[in-house]
Amino acid sequence: MNNAQKKVGFMTLGCKVNTYDSEALMEIFEADGYTIVDFTELADVYVINTCTVTHLGDQKSRKMIRKAKRINPDAIICAVGCYVQVAPDEVEKITEVDLMIGTKNRADILSYIEAHRKDASRRDFVSNIMDEEIFEPLMISEVKGKTRAFIKIQEGCNQFCSYCIVPFARGPVRSRDQQQIIDEVNRVVSIGYQEVILSGIHIASYGVDQAGAAADQGDLIDLIEVLDQIPGLKRIRLGSMEPKFITPERLKRLAALESFCPHFHLSLQSGSDTVLKRMGRRYTTTEYLEIVSQIRAVFPLAAITTDVMVGFPGETEQEFSETIDFANAVGFYQIHVFKYSRRSGTKAATFADQIDETIKNFRSHRLSEVSKELEQAFLKKNDGLVAEVLFEATQDTTGYEGHTKNYLPVRLKTDEKINGRILKVRVSYNSRYTNKLIGDSI
Repeated sequence: MNNAQKKVGFMTLGCKVNTYDSEALMEIFEADGYTIVDFTELADVYVINTCTVTHLGDQKSRKMIRKAKRINPDAIICAVGCYVQVAPDEVEKITEVDLMIGTKNRADILSYIEAHRKDASRRDFVSNIMDEEIFEPLMISEVKGKTRAFIKIQEGCNQFCSYCIVPFARGPVRSRDQQQIIDEVNRVVSIGYQEVILSGIHIASYGVDQAGAAADQGDLIDLIEVLDQIPGLKRIRLGSMEPKFITPERLKRLAALESFCPHFHLSLQSGSDTVLKRMGRRYTTTEYLEIVSQIRAVFPLAAITTDVMVGFPGETEQEFSETIDFANAVGFYQIHVFKYSRRSGTKAATFADQIDETIKNFRSHRLSEVSKELEQAFLKKNDGLVAEVLFEATQDTTGYEGHTKNYLPVRLKTDEKINGRILKVRVSYNSRYTNKLIGDSI
């Protein structure tokens, strides 16, 4: 096949970590002479980076695999990622799949494709992720079409919460080599990016797999302090965090860093202590609220965002009411509300008192309404402040949208080209705009 004719299309489902992994795979294909095309276009290879966090993720993964084969029946269809890792027998039954790779050895995808071309019967390259001890060196050298760069710093999770399939899909915690992270951040800064988001499956665990070893690289805060020294890097933002990682000492160290963005996504899952216990979460609501208080003592206008699951097995009306009350007590900026999805292989899948879908839908809608109210209240708290905003792509012919350091969206009307720039603006709350602030030049 002539290099000029080689085309690959990607479909990425699920989380930001999957997005990072796909971008790293795209670079591998490009280095081999492939052109990246839209997933809906004719290609020689299609890569579906699957998700399995919920049953809907499984469904969409299957749907996209079949769609790719319809677009080009002669293409090689590669299913990779979490769904493939945890349910290889299911994926094996999808006749449209030509090649299966889990969450390990993805960097070898080109050699697997060649192996399949030579022997079409060989399609399963899924290996045991639970024995993996080393971070797979997938990395990016550029960021496509964004203002901020996601930097993956670790893989895997050791928590094994009763509802969660992720540890089985991603394996144990593996921290990325610190120098690799520094090199990647330097690369994205050199091409103009001013903000990075440190992401992973469980970033609070960064370094725990290396503690006491000769190559001990310290914890997440140590890493942030090192990255803060990189010239040209204006902002460091964190992905989802385990609440109990936060301590007064760590907050004090973060406050000393000019680049740190006071936006904390602290995973909650439930505002009921009895539900948290059944989930296998390792904190109480009292501890969580104290952590939020510690954050606000250091960063008064920190944006606190979270994930909350409704309809966990056995969740009573009283327990759901406790979650509503707790959300109001914390005063979150935003809540990502999602319904419990029964995942085969997890403890919660065997629990009695599985909740009816109608009840889950009602609770999801109710909590989403609370989230909207809290979002408006937090936006109002920022009314009239002067903030630094990193502006992104234009939204229409006259306006730009960007984000403050605490991740509030700000819209500024201007004829000037300001995408990719950080500007000081005065922000104001306007009830006509339900999810953003309005900026005025100063």
